Parts: sequence; C-alpha cells; structure tokens
Amino acid sequence: MTSAIRAIGLALLLAIGLAPAASAQEPQVIGTFRDWKAYVYQSGSQKVCYMASAPKKAEGNYSARGKIWMLVTRRSPGPKDVVSIISGYNFGPDARVRVAVGDREFVLFTQGDTAWTMGEADDAALVAAMKVGVDMVVRGKSERGTDTKDTYSLLGFTAAYDAIGQACPN
Repeated sequence: MTSAIRAIGLALLLAIGLAPAASAQEPQVIGTFRDWKAYVYQSGSQKVCYMASAPKKAEGNYSARGKIWMLVTRRSPGPKDVVSIISGYNFGPDARVRVAVGDREFVLFTQGDTAWTMGEADDAALVAAMKVGVDMVVRGKSERGTDTKDTYSLLGFTAAYDAIGQACPN
C-alpha cells in the first residue's frame, strides 16, 4: 500500500477523535475486549471496522500532549488490517516511529501526528506479532525534538481483531 493511500486513511483516523466524517454513519461499538475496543460504521458503499487502544503508560518530557491511539482498520471491501498510530503530537520531518513487540521491531513512517507501517506485508507482520505479544512499546520524536515512549497492553487484541474480521470480512 502506498503512502498516498495510507494518507487517505488519515480521514478515518480523525474519526477516532472518535467522531465520524460528515458522510459516514456514527461508529457503533462491536465490543470491548480487555484493553481494546472494536467499532464498525458505514462509509458510502464500504463498511469500515477498526479496533483501538490507548497506551497504559505514556512517557516523555512534554508539558501537553493530545490523545494517543493505536489502531487496526479494515474496510469491506477494501484494505485489510491497516495499522496506524496517532501520537498526540506532530512528528518532525521524515521522522520514523519504532514499535517493539517482544523481540520484534517495526519501523513506521509518519505524516503529521500519525504513523503507518511501510506497507501491507509490514501490517500483516505487526498484526501477527501483536496477536502473540503481551505488550508493545512505541517510540517516537515530536517536531520539537521530544522523545516519547508509549506502552500498550495487547490483552484483548486477538478477540478485538477477530470481532472486526467478522464484522468486515474481505
């Protein structure tokens, strides 16, 4: 998946604020699964499902920060399992985000306050790691040069993932 297609996903991510776009239906909660929540809504001819979690611990030498989210999104029909992170701040130019799950590390590219994997294969690998992981650490750097470290629980990830898979089969 190209950067341009992922950037289009930013509109969806803004819905996580969690207000839907004007042309979309209000998101409905599919279920809460420990530390993850699953949602579904209709956007035109596509059904959109996503799962979201906020970090259990957010660290960094900052005075203020917006909302922080980790998401996995799928559209039916359409892209499946797009992983993204909303950081609560804007990233610096050409910034990279590092995500560690167990002994695996993934590098994500950034635009504004959002980070995505480099493509579909990386999405699949990160989702597979998250399914078997216990927690995940996300490291980023703001445009002001502030380093952050966010720790997410992966408890409930697989159940939430299965729920969005059932609601939005591809």
